[in-house]
Amino acid sequence: MTSKVATMADAVRELVRDGDTVAIEGFTHLIGFAAGHEIIRQRKRDLTLARLTPDLIYDQMIGAGVARKLIFSWLGNPGVGGLHAIRRRIEVAQPAPLEIEEYSHFGMVCRYVAGASNLPFFPLRSYYETDLPAANPLIRPIRSPYGDETVYAVPPLRPDVTIVHAQRADAAGDTQVWGLLGCQKEAAFAAQRVIVVVEELVDEAVIRADPNRTIIPGLKVDAVVVEPFGAHPSYAQGYYDRDNRFYLEWEAISRDPAALEAWLDEWVYGVSGRAEYLAKLGEERVAALRPGAAPSQPVDYGAYR
Repeated sequence: MTSKVATMADAVRELVRDGDTVAIEGFTHLIGFAAGHEIIRQRKRDLTLARLTPDLIYDQMIGAGVARKLIFSWLGNPGVGGLHAIRRRIEVAQPAPLEIEEYSHFGMVCRYVAGASNLPFFPLRSYYETDLPAANPLIRPIRSPYGDETVYAVPPLRPDVTIVHAQRADAAGDTQVWGLLGCQKEAAFAAQRVIVVVEELVDEAVIRADPNRTIIPGLKVDAVVVEPFGAHPSYAQGYYDRDNRFYLEWEAISRDPAALEAWLDEWVYGVSGRAEYLAKLGEERVAALRPGAAPSQPVDYGAYR
């Protein structure tokens, strides 16, 4: 088995290139903050960022100037409010304009599915009598080849790089996730290159013993990065809870360009990586996010005969 384990710095340096389309997927939890921070730290530029729900990590990345375009389906600070660095770029072009391309959640999923399936488009019904086709000319009405019905088509989305945070993987990149799933699998299969960031590296035997948790096979993975707490302030089911305090604090930080720049200087540029970030966060705050045990029922897959 060839090991694909790399440091975060090396994985981003080698696999994320200026001008790339980058998807960082993970729905509500397992959001790749550590990877996004390394992209900022390496001062990547002119990226097109794709994500179903651009939340705090894309506000930070766009506020840091890494992106020229955003492809998305919902935008906000979950449970708190807006993403003000992104809004400044869109609404008043401060400090520079940001190109946007908006879809529904399902429209984004369909774009990834089309990319992963090597299809020229994907049809869906859900844009009927909505304003999105008028706002986005890439959402196009098409007539069904099997009748008179009109549906809508979206183009494939094929990221140059997809980054997925997960609970665990083996050194070959076989990646396992549990808890709430988003479109990590579809985004990975649609991409040219894939970086998987995990809470822990496990032996191949662990993966083989529980194969139904594997959402991305190693053959699709270019690099495996072991980065505990790499999804903070979002959560990783079974490892740590969502840091709601951070989401509340981000509202004021995001509203003030100077405060945002100071935060980036301290928490991204001012640390060498996630280990220093966690040290700054402090043992007490990290410990408070550790969840209690909630084991699932074991499954006997049966012995091979």
